[in-house]
Amino acid sequence: MTWVKICGMTNLEDALAAVEAGADAVGFVFYEKSPRKIGVDAAREIVEKLPEGLEKVGVFVNERPERVSAIADEVGLTAVQFHGDEHQNPAMYATDRRAFLCIPADWVAMTWREKDQIFGSFVALPKNLGAVMLDSSTSEQRGGTGKPFNWGDAKAYVSLASQVHPVVIAGGLRPDNVAEAIGTLNPWGVDVVSGVEARPGKKDPEKVRAFVKAVREMDRKAS
Repeated sequence: MTWVKICGMTNLEDALAAVEAGADAVGFVFYEKSPRKIGVDAAREIVEKLPEGLEKVGVFVNERPERVSAIADEVGLTAVQFHGDEHQNPAMYATDRRAFLCIPADWVAMTWREKDQIFGSFVALPKNLGAVMLDSSTSEQRGGTGKPFNWGDAKAYVSLASQVHPVVIAGGLRPDNVAEAIGTLNPWGVDVVSGVEARPGKKDPEKVRAFVKAVREMDRKAS
């Protein structure tokens, strides 16, 4: 089944709605400039009330590795997501937890044909990498853009990358377009933030349920 992450959690109600809908993971953003930023204490209180089998992912942007580890320990995160410029030097961000490495789609579009560079970056990735995440983030807006990247242009790269690591698609996904994204790219997983929100930092439970339902319907068709 396609792995589903609902990101940008700021309260227990939304996290439990994601669990009820059947999500595999929830995300907590520890980035000062994000409208979905959550504090360590608030995140820990939510995590303590979530099912053990649910992946709890902390999202970090150009944060010091030791700080990432400290927050992960304090909150009780099961995985960390590097969502800044870490893809340019992933060896610096070793972690003892499952790791997701975000790579901006525009960077991929410019460099994927340089095979040596792409495969070199794969070699440098952490051994405990959970997946490479392809997103429409920019240096100005590190996620939650609400805008999808060009899935057709990314198809060749996703196919190549999937031979080495699982690939998660993020950026501009919604209940009404996630099936198309899956059909085009056949990713290992999908990640959504703004596409299931009532407003930044607050989820719409109906959209969350509709998103997961759309993914599972595609899974059934594929099987």
